Amino acid sequence: MSEHVDVIIIGSGTAGLSAMREVRKKTEDFLLVNDGSWGTTCAAVGCMPSKALVEAANAFHRRHDFEAFGLRGAESVMADVPAVLARVRRLRDDFVKGPEKVRDNLGARAIVGRARLLGPDRVAVEGREIAARCIVLATGSRPVVPKDWARFGDRILTTDTLFEQLDLPRRIAVVGMGAIGIEMAQALSRLGLEVAGFDAVKALAGLTDPEVTSALQTALAREFSFHLGAAVELAEAEGGIVVSGVGDSFPADAVLAAMGRRPNIDELGLETLGVELDDRGMPPVDPTTMQIADLPVYLAGDANGHLALLHEAADEGHIAGQNAVAERPANYCRRTELTIVFSAPGVARVGARLADLTPDAIAIGSADFTRQGRARIAKRNVGLMRLYADTITGRLKGAEMCVPAAEHMAHLLALAIERGLTVQDMLAMPFYHPVLEEGLRSALRDLARQLPQKGGSDLSQCPEMGIEALD
Repeated sequence: MSEHVDVIIIGSGTAGLSAMREVRKKTEDFLLVNDGSWGTTCAAVGCMPSKALVEAANAFHRRHDFEAFGLRGAESVMADVPAVLARVRRLRDDFVKGPEKVRDNLGARAIVGRARLLGPDRVAVEGREIAARCIVLATGSRPVVPKDWARFGDRILTTDTLFEQLDLPRRIAVVGMGAIGIEMAQALSRLGLEVAGFDAVKALAGLTDPEVTSALQTALAREFSFHLGAAVELAEAEGGIVVSGVGDSFPADAVLAAMGRRPNIDELGLETLGVELDDRGMPPVDPTTMQIADLPVYLAGDANGHLALLHEAADEGHIAGQNAVAERPANYCRRTELTIVFSAPGVARVGARLADLTPDAIAIGSADFTRQGRARIAKRNVGLMRLYADTITGRLKGAEMCVPAAEHMAHLLALAIERGLTVQDMLAMPFYHPVLEEGLRSALRDLARQLPQKGGSDLSQCPEMGIEALD
């Protein structure tokens, strides 16, 4: 005879924990099932340890600017890579403490083991068959590594293993020039390693605007070589691995696989749900409810292959958890899309990508940061910002950029797009001097010149005061 609970949540990562938080507001009759680490991907192997490495690399790289600032002694600064990695692990271990306590705090409601669906209302785990009114699937993802690379053993690194290294070899090839690949390639190069980047496509960091891509490519080429636009091949060689793509091959001691993450849905039993699966084995999921078809099953976070980002996983877990305990599923508006790459210059995409917009329906405003005042003072004057606005309404639609402080400007733009602000609305806000955001204002002014409401002041005109003598 099977057990029965109200809700089963499979996976204790960001989406699973977010779903559990919402479920617990309505019921304690739930189970959280997890196989493997009880820490989140972000805290354990993703955004947090990677940024700890990036910050160390950026601090060390800053020595190249000492002379320009009138500072002496840069030649005596050295990078102790084992010490850098040790600090990354110390920080990482602190970040994962919270999620790892969940198992102990839940007691019998936490089950360690691999779960498999037996249908839309039943789960098998560790020899137990458990029925549930609703099931939330939040099984996360894992790094993509080609099967034939297994022959190279532990010389193939991923973000799951990179931060566990006590030291790093001198030559590393990074395959995959998306967000993680670019962040890690630049960081490793800045720490003094010999790095080469490879990707089968010509895009960088998920950008679709060719002018921004070109500006980023120019900036990164000063620090490490990369080869784009051809299949990447690995071959055994004496003393290392030869990595080949476009242009010259690169002899590496190790290869970092940064080709994205694959949803953990294989062997989950999705075929028992009675719905059609696509060529990736993925069922149909409504992004506003996280519901699979019309079943009492919800698929949230990295596991649904939408966007492997913490804030997206948290939102999707929230939606799935809310709907798992609701009388009927509710539709939730998703936030403005926002992706950030913590490189130098920083990379960001906000709202609609250029590739998704109709060329005749938008105006494009640009700002070149090579002459931006505050950026020049800080010796961070590199990069390009491009903003896209509707030619009729003047509303901001999206942005792509590689500029200093991109992470902060992207949030400002996301708020503007979320609130439906126009270019003129944005120009009416205050811009302090001297700040990097003045570069954003330059791009907005470039846009304003192309829109119907040309010219005039950035300031909004005062409304009537209601006093006849003054109005």
